[in-house]
Formats: sequence, structure tokens, C-alpha cells
Amino acid sequence: MLILNDVRLPIRKFASPETIFGSGSLELVGQHASNLSRRRVLVVSDRGVRDAGWTGAVERSLERSGLEHASFDRVAANPRIEDVVSGSRRYLDEGCDLIVAVGGGSPMDCAKCIGIVATSGRDLRELEGVDMVRVPGPPLICVPTTAGSSADVSPFAVITDVERRKKMVIISRLLIPDLSVLDPQTTMSMDADLTISTGMDALAHAFESYVSNASSPLTDLLAREAARLIADNLPAVHRRPADVGARERMMLASLYAGLALSNASVGLLHAMAHAIGGLYDSTHGDAGGALLEHVIGFNYPCARERYDELERSMFGTAGGEGSLIGRLKGMFEELGADRSLKECGLSRGDIPRLAENAIHDPCLATNPRPAGRKDIEVLYERAL
Repeated sequence: MLILNDVRLPIRKFASPETIFGSGSLELVGQHASNLSRRRVLVVSDRGVRDAGWTGAVERSLERSGLEHASFDRVAANPRIEDVVSGSRRYLDEGCDLIVAVGGGSPMDCAKCIGIVATSGRDLRELEGVDMVRVPGPPLICVPTTAGSSADVSPFAVITDVERRKKMVIISRLLIPDLSVLDPQTTMSMDADLTISTGMDALAHAFESYVSNASSPLTDLLAREAARLIADNLPAVHRRPADVGARERMMLASLYAGLALSNASVGLLHAMAHAIGGLYDSTHGDAGGALLEHVIGFNYPCARERYDELERSMFGTAGGEGSLIGRLKGMFEELGADRSLKECGLSRGDIPRLAENAIHDPCLATNPRPAGRKDIEVLYERAL
């Protein structure tokens, strides 16, 4: 036990990758990759990121450092097992020894799983859950081009199993990237919808990690600051998309929230959002935004002080559950993000199946209030 100001604190670990942050840092990818690769680099991305020019910029940086590379840019918006299998086959066929992921959470999650499948030879379904990865993947560098997923610093990967219509959550310290290169300039190419969706994702990370039963002083500081930065800068980016300073602060908020969730985990909201994404192929941020106020209402009796502290960080004062939810709804309305689950495609008839998937999600273990299947069904119903 650690004793701080006469308060006993549980022992907590804190894991993070090496991180480079700042405008222009994308140019350094090749330099750092050359310290990790002696053969060939697999660049994992998607078509949208390539069209925006960021995949090519990373490839040119690798070439300037004398590195050969192969590309895999067929990652779906919600990466699937099939994407991982195809990517791992390309990694092996090309004789690669390093992976560089460029893009949002989808390419980064896919890249993590490409690595562990390529080195272990196992079916990805066998690795679902917590600490099921036994063989580390190759070195991994992540270059995020969004401000929200935090996959560039986390031990999580979420992959869609199309056959079972569910999102598999894989959690292992072996999934933490070796290096994360955060260049805020890359987020300037995001459109308004993606900016808001990824920003909502970061906010959900901050909230859930702060009230998590595995939180600690190490993660609390990061989660609170992430929430503050998002409250100040997500509306600013919405109003002024070309505001470089606000974009930079949103990427910093994503980093802080990601480090918090990586070490404190998340909770009920993520378990429910994963179930929705698996069944309807919806974006994680949209589902999370629709669920946040309802999960806060469910958890509030068991985490009152924690939510009040988040409200003070974001808005300066705290007035209780109704005040926090009201202020969040006001912000969401300003952002055009006040969507219901119905708008995410949810059908009332699917609620039992969604609840069944959510109840088995590993993220549920760190929620501050135990949630049963019936509780989850009621929350889905309220969020329609």
C-alpha cells in the first residue's frame, strides 16, 4: 500500500508507450523506425487516410531513412477479423519486422492484431478477453490522425467478428505500442462529423476512467485534465475547424484520456457501445455519446463525488447529477451530437441480444456500480 497525506492507496501500475508530441513530428517516423527495423516495414492504414495524404507522408519519411515498406490499407471503418487475417498474411509474405499504423482507431487496432496473429499463428478469437495474448507482436509505431480513439497508447484492441455480429475486446499489455507519434497537424483533415465523434470518444474515456474502480492518483490527474480540455476545445474546433491551437489541445486531451483509460480501464458505457458497434457497425463515439447521460445516471449513486469533480473540471462548479447531465446535453446540442441510439440504428427488438453481449464484455469489470442484464436492458431502452 502507498500512503499519501495519511490516506492509504492501493498499489497501481502505470504503463505507456514512448511518445512524441508536436506539429511536424510525423516527419520523425522514419528516423525512429530505423532503430526498430532491419528488413521491411508494413504500413497499415485505410483508404481515407491515404487519400488525405498522411499514409504517403509516413511512407516518404521511411524512405528518407532508407527503409523499404509494404502497405496494407484495406482496413474497414470497424476492423474485422478478415482484415486482420489479410494484413497478417501480407506482413509475413513481405518479410516485415516492424508495423507502422497510420490513421484512427481502426487501423491502429487492426495493426495491433495483425502483429500478434503474425507472430503467434493463432486464431484471433482465441485471444479475446484479458491477458490471453502470450506471444508479443513485432515492434509497433502508431501515428494517430484523429483526436479521440487513444488506440496509440492503449493495451486494447476492438475487432468485429462479422459471423457472430459482435465486437471482440482484446486486452493485453503486449498490445501497447512501442512508440506513439502525435502530430496535431494530421487532425486538420478530419471533417466535422469525425471531429465530433472522436472528441466524444475521448470524453467517454475521461469519464469512465475517472469513475473506474481501478482508478488511481496517476490516472485521476489525466482524466480530469482531459475532460477540461475537451469542454474548452471541442466546441471551439466545431466553431473554428481551422483553429490549430484547439486541434492541438484536443489531441493532447485524447492522449491524456488514453493514458487514463489504459491504466484504469473503462466501464459500462464501453461495454454497451461495443455491443452496439458489433451488431450495427456504428461508430464508437456516436454510440458512446448517446449512452453517456444514462450511464452517469445509473452510476451516480456510487460515484457522486467523482462525477462532481468532473463537472467542476469541465464547467467550474458542480450542482449534482441533474446539473452535470444538463450541462453535457447543452454541450452536445451545440455540437450537433445529441443523438439517440435509435439514430445509431438500434432496434428495440435487439435489446436482449445487445445486453447479452454487453454483460460479457471485460470492460464491465471496472464499472463503479455492478450492472446486471436487466439494468443494461433498461439503459438501452432509455437511450432509444
